[in-house]
Amino acid sequence: MAGRKSTKPAAKATETAKVEAIEPKAEEIKTEVIAEPKEAKKAPAKKTAAETAKAAKTEETKAEASKAKKAPAKAAAKKNVETVLHIQYGGKAYAQEDLVNIAKDVWKYDLKRKAGDLESIELYVKPEENKVYYVMNGESGSFSI
Repeated sequence: MAGRKSTKPAAKATETAKVEAIEPKAEEIKTEVIAEPKEAKKAPAKKTAAETAKAAKTEETKAEASKAKKAPAKAAAKKNVETVLHIQYGGKAYAQEDLVNIAKDVWKYDLKRKAGDLESIELYVKPEENKVYYVMNGESGSFSI
């Protein structure tokens, strides 16, 4: 019986060590090496050729997956499409830049506001009325074109 009593505490010690190794703390999540209890240390077994090949395949798939994740981000970052809007009607033509400049002039000269105070411009063009409706810093109005 004396031998049995001495093995039970040893078994409990290994169980606690396993629980601690399985449930790492938040700081230890990044580590991949799990410490084995001192009593259970064995000589490392040699890997078979099949296990080595399997490990190599999983590393390759991980590398391919990381490349696939990075590829769309690079493609999206490289795609910077320049857009220009031109409005033509009744023998008249206006570019988006022209309409924005006219709206800024309305803000500065007609509304007598400082150019630095202008934060947002929304323009709505109605060619059938020869008007551009604007919303600048939440204030709305219109000007003729």
